[in-house]
Order: sequence, then structure tokens, then C-alpha cells
Amino acid sequence: MTDTRTPSSVTFDVEGMTCAACAARVERVLGKQEGVDAVVVNYATARAQVRITDATDLGMLQAAVDKIGYSITPATADEQPPIFERQLAEEREQWQRFRVAAVLSAIVMFLAMVAPVGTWNTALQAVLSTPVIFWAGAQFHRVAWKQLRSFGASMDTLISLGTLSAYGYSLWALGTGDHPYFETGAVIITLIILGRAFEARAKGRATNALRSLLELGADRATILTESGTRLIPIRDVLPGDRMVVDPGMKVPTDGRILQGESSLDESMLTGESRPVDKTVGDEVFGATVNQHRRLIVEATRVGSDTMLSQIIRMVEDAQATKAPVQRLVDRISSVFVPVVILIALVTTGVWLALGNPFEEAIRSGIAVLIIACPCALGLATPTAILVGSARGAELGVLFKGAEVFERSRTIDVVAFDKTGTLTSGVMTLAAFDTAIDESEFLYRVGSVEAASGHPIGKAVALGVEERNIELAEVADAEAIAGMGAVGTVDGSRVVVGKTKLLADQGLAVADRWIDRLAEMERSGTTAFVAGWDGEAKGVIGVSDTIRPTAAATVADLHGLGLKTVLVTGDNRRTAEAVADSLGIDRVEAEVLPGDKADVVRGLQHEGLTVAFVGDGINDAPALTAADLGLAIGTGTGVAIDAGDIVLMNGDPATTTTAVRLARRTFGTIRGNLFWAFLYNTAAIPVAAIGLLDPMIAAGAMAFSSVSVVLNSLRLRTFD
Repeated sequence: MTDTRTPSSVTFDVEGMTCAACAARVERVLGKQEGVDAVVVNYATARAQVRITDATDLGMLQAAVDKIGYSITPATADEQPPIFERQLAEEREQWQRFRVAAVLSAIVMFLAMVAPVGTWNTALQAVLSTPVIFWAGAQFHRVAWKQLRSFGASMDTLISLGTLSAYGYSLWALGTGDHPYFETGAVIITLIILGRAFEARAKGRATNALRSLLELGADRATILTESGTRLIPIRDVLPGDRMVVDPGMKVPTDGRILQGESSLDESMLTGESRPVDKTVGDEVFGATVNQHRRLIVEATRVGSDTMLSQIIRMVEDAQATKAPVQRLVDRISSVFVPVVILIALVTTGVWLALGNPFEEAIRSGIAVLIIACPCALGLATPTAILVGSARGAELGVLFKGAEVFERSRTIDVVAFDKTGTLTSGVMTLAAFDTAIDESEFLYRVGSVEAASGHPIGKAVALGVEERNIELAEVADAEAIAGMGAVGTVDGSRVVVGKTKLLADQGLAVADRWIDRLAEMERSGTTAFVAGWDGEAKGVIGVSDTIRPTAAATVADLHGLGLKTVLVTGDNRRTAEAVADSLGIDRVEAEVLPGDKADVVRGLQHEGLTVAFVGDGINDAPALTAADLGLAIGTGTGVAIDAGDIVLMNGDPATTTTAVRLARRTFGTIRGNLFWAFLYNTAAIPVAAIGLLDPMIAAGAMAFSSVSVVLNSLRLRTFD
């Protein structure tokens, strides 16, 4: 029988992971459980996203993970993610362990290298190194033991085996009189803990941007009641509540203005520094700041439904997903540790077979175990995605998945929708020409256009009214789809629209008007003819204002080596005029909204990888068809659902920011992986032939992990 249960997504906080192999192991075990549809475990954020059916037992999943030495707990959606508290606690614990281990290891080092040799010396080394190995290093041995019981291995296995081997050999040497290596095990633990402490601090910095987003929201709201105002916690605000927002205060939650007008700073959501004017009926968003006058706002969306919550959720989802290149790393890491253990055993055996001293053979084997820890590999991809996606949120760019970063580097061409993307989306009366009195011409044309109800008609009517011309009542008004509008004004049948419509209505159109119409269209104006009493009386045109940053955006994309295409429903002459003014390479004109996806597919059939930039509503099919969809939105739910990347501030210049940041992030991932792979593959042979002391190997391994995180943190300075 077919399983009709609907999968849902559950997020878990994961404890106990120390490397990519750990994440891969948790992912593999969860994926094998009944009712689990898909699993993604992120080492950097210590979170797992699991798609399960409604009947799946979460306790069963937790028990399965606990059995292999880790633990998972369901994450709470409406509270600050425990990852922040865990990172702080981990950093404090690692520094505490490091301080104790460093003091004891320094004394052991002094005894081993400076103090007089003797039994008392060796015994004191054993006493002082024991708490370093078994208290400071307990975190490694505990995980290694749990994994051993379930026939697993991770970087903790390598550390545990290496340090316990050095300690065990030294105890044996204490009884035989051979040279001990207590300082080796102690210093290895100390250096690795130091690396963990720096890593925890760096990972905390990497999540600061997300933490800042969480802290943007207001804690309390002032609610207007019949008896006055009341201050309540933000969690108690309900849809329909009337909120008082004074100047300088944050809007508590998403809502609609009931009274007042002001300017709001929306930079925390859109990345746009310029305040946005708002008046009665306008939508406002939680966490934005009222700049000037008191507002009364009706709450419309609260809790996890607010725009801020949606943005945070998108950032977390992007950080929790995996780039395709990370899946390769996971596969490598899952087999890397067992292979390293085998190499260490072979190294020790070969050294002994060649007649080398037992202590040198052990040291070489330990060096292989320590230097090969794949921690840097595990951090290479998720830390870059973590920082890149968080930085994008600060700039008003929301990446909806890790694969976006990888796809950005293959883009050949960027196709733009025109209206609302490269232009403001607001039509205005741009020009007119008539052979009769201008006031009479505008009076008749404006009246018919006002009665038509068409957006272009409204633009004409508004332009006429701004010239202090009062419009007339129109009889028999009718808007003819795709052609124009007709209506009776003061007893005359007025026709406004395409030349074909005037011809169909029996009106003659002189050549001068046809020429003037073409001239207006070549200048980028949407123009049409108007007439009555048997002939055309003139032409009138509207235009959509090009955004100030549009031309610079196109130039910047060309600077990145990308071609540009304009996709619009305008006639070809108008479209080409706009394209020429912006420097766009190619024009696809007179395209219906539903056919824009076909234009994208046509470009793809030419062998091009296409990014499409649209407003996220009418352009949804094209955004979906494109290899990379960039939805320009102003915070609407539809816009957020549309593309692979959401450009929150509506500025086309953010397109370049998004592409550059995505490419920079992927470049950081590749750089991290290159050095991590190079480090491991080059260092293992060096350790195997005895040229790498275990203590130096421990320091190098710790440094490699920290360097990967620090390299990723450079993305925080992206501008």
C-alpha cells in the first residue's frame, strides 16, 4: 500500500560532533531510520534538518544517535537557537581546560628537557601528565570510546589513539628505564584544546550576524486599549491588536498603519539606508524603526510569521543545506579516519621491520594519527556558507540554499524583467503632442483614461489632474484589452489607444501622428494615439522611470564578464530604447508574462547558463526556469517564495552584490578545501617517514582548523 503520510521537517540541535566525519556518521545513522525521508547535518552550526513522516518516533531517532556517541534534541523555533549558548559554553570550557593543561604540560616539558634525569623525574612527569591526558583530554577519549563500541571512528579517535599510545608507551618505559614521552601526549592534548578554543571563538564570531538578526526585534509592545495603553511582552501580541509606535521606537511586529504618517528605517531588513515614507494603509515590518511621528499600527503577522522571522529562517536554512562540493567532502571524511589508522599501523610496522627503535616507530605512527585529523576539511564548506549567508542578510541579499553559491560561478548571462526591476514600476505622463488646444486634448483623453481603470490610464489621468485640469464624467466607458479605451465625453466618442483601434472605430490617423508615435517609442516612451469626431487629434505617452542604479548595475555585470538581456512586454522600439540607454546587450520584446520562462529556456538551449532577475510575482515561472533566480522584492511573501536569491531592497544594484558575494563565498570554499586537502595529503607522508614530531603535528593540525575558520570570516568584510 502506498504511504500517504506527508513528510515534515524537524530541526535538531546536535551535541558531540567534532569533525565532518562525525556529521557524516550522524547523517548516515538518521538516514537509515524508519520514516526518515532526508537528512542534512551541518557540522558548523551543530544542527540537523530531518524530513520525516508524521508517524515517525522522534525518541527512536534520538536513541539511534545516542547509541553512536552523540545526542540530538529538537530545536525550538520561537526561541534563540541554543547554538549560541553552546558555543559560549564550549569556548569557556575549552579555555579552562587549556589553562590547566598548559601549566601542567609546561612543567612536564621542563622536566623532560631541562631537569636532571632520574626515576623521580619520570614519575613526576607521569603524575602531572595524567590529568592532562585523562581530564583535559577526556572529551576526545569519551567520544572515541562510544564510537568504538559502535565500530565507528572520527578525528577524536585519532587524537585518543595517538595520545594514549604515547602515554601507555611512557608508562612502559617508566618500568624498563627507556626514554618516556609523557610530554608528547600532554603537549598534543594542550595544543589541540588550544585550537578548539580558538575554533569555538571563531565559530561564535561567524554566527554573530545571525545572532544580531535575532536581537533586532522589539522585546515589548505598547497596545492601545479602550482604557488607555498597556505595555506587554512581544510574545503576547495578537493579530488585530493596535500598537502605538512612538518616534525612535521599533515597530513590534508586522502590521498596517491605521493612523499617522512617518518615515521608517528598514535597513535591518532590506540593507537600504534611506528611510521609507509610510502613511495610512501602508504595511510596516517588525524591527524597523519609526523616525518622526507617532503611528498607530494594527498587528497583522506575529511570532514566526513575521518578515524578520522569515528572513532568519531563510538564513538558517541556507546555512543548514549543503553545497554539492560538500557532499564529496563528506564521502571522503567518512572513510578518511579508518584509512589513516591503517596508515599509522603500517607506518609503525614498517619502521619496526626496518630495524628502527620501538620508540621511533611509535612516534611516527602517532604523528600520522595526529596530523591527519580531518577537522579542517569538515569546517571548509559550512563555515564559509555560514558567514557568507549571514553577511548577505546584512546587505539585503537572502540566499535560499548552499547550492546557490556554487551555481553563481557558472552564470553566463543575466536576463532582466523591465517593469519593477530596472524601472520603478510606476507609470507617469511623459509627453504629448496635439494640433488642438492642449487643455481640451488633455481634458478629453484624461477623462476616458480615468474611466478605463487601466494602470496606464490612471497614470495619464493623474498627470492631467496635476496640471489642474478637472476631468469629466464619461459615458459608455470601456477598456479594450491590449488595444486601448473608448468613452463618450461631452457628446463626442473619444478613442485612445493603438492606431488599429482608431482605424477600427472609423477614425483617420494622419502620417504626422504615426511618425510622432514612432519617435516617442524610440525614446523609450509607451505612446498611443487619441482622437474623436472622425480623426486623430494627437498622441500621448507614458513612461516608467528607470531606476538610478540600473545603468551602473548593467556595467558592473559586464565587468564580471556577464552578458545582459532585457525581457519585456513592451514593443520593440521602446524596449530597444531602454536597452540602449542602459547598455544591455540583447532585447526580447513583446513577451507576455507567461512566455518569459520560454525566453529563459531559449537562452539555455543556446548553451547559456541563465540568471533571471524579476519582481518575484509575475515573473515566478521565469525565476523557476532559470539556472539562478533572483527575486527583487520589497518583503512580500510572494517575493520570498520566488527565486533562489531574494533581493530585499528592490534595488537592481543588489544583483551585482548578490553575484559577487555568492562567487566570493564559493571561492572561499574552494580555497579552504584546497589548503585542507593539500595539508592532509602532504603532511601524512612527511609524518610517516619520521620527519614530523607529534607535538609539531598537533600544533599544525590545530592551526589548520583555525585558519580555515579565519579565512571564512574574511567574508564578514565583504562590501
